Amino acid sequence: MPMRLFGRYDGVARPIVTYGSDPVLHRPCAPVTEFDDGLRRLLLDMFASMAAADGVGLAANQIGVDARIFVIDCPDAEGQDVVGYVVNPQLTLPGPVGDEPAEEVTEEGCLSVPGPYADLPRAFRARVDGVDLAGDPVSIEATGMAARCLQHEVDHLDGTVYVDLLEQEQRERLLAEAAGPGGSLPA
Repeated sequence: MPMRLFGRYDGVARPIVTYGSDPVLHRPCAPVTEFDDGLRRLLLDMFASMAAADGVGLAANQIGVDARIFVIDCPDAEGQDVVGYVVNPQLTLPGPVGDEPAEEVTEEGCLSVPGPYADLPRAFRARVDGVDLAGDPVSIEATGMAARCLQHEVDHLDGTVYVDLLEQEQRERLLAEAAGPGGSLPA
């Protein structure tokens, strides 16, 4: 797992892109090819943006950046914080260990769909493999909410927002709730 090399608040919080407001949220992100100071600054800004929005994970496209990178600061099934980041992540679902469930259905929300939550089935255990800021291999394997977060963030990088996984009627209701009175987010 990546080491915590910097404080979460060292970057600049950027605005969160909301569902339907920017095409970057709805298409697969470009692989990161430049491992320079700009990538480090982006990572710091992502941690700051996630913390400012009171989130537990954030993909680069959620702040309008077309790059395959995400950050996470989320508890696992044992209540231990999983804090890290992965550049160019690849998701695998290794299956349960011991008597773990294969999946769990719990509430899921998203900073890009502010407000509402919906029950969604996700694998109980997930793993991402990718690289760090130096291009060296890293992996994060987690259970429970942190596993849900890994799956959620990789979905973002693939152009899928969690509401896209719901039935149309439920998705439309949640997007209307997120938009608030008189507003609308595209369905």
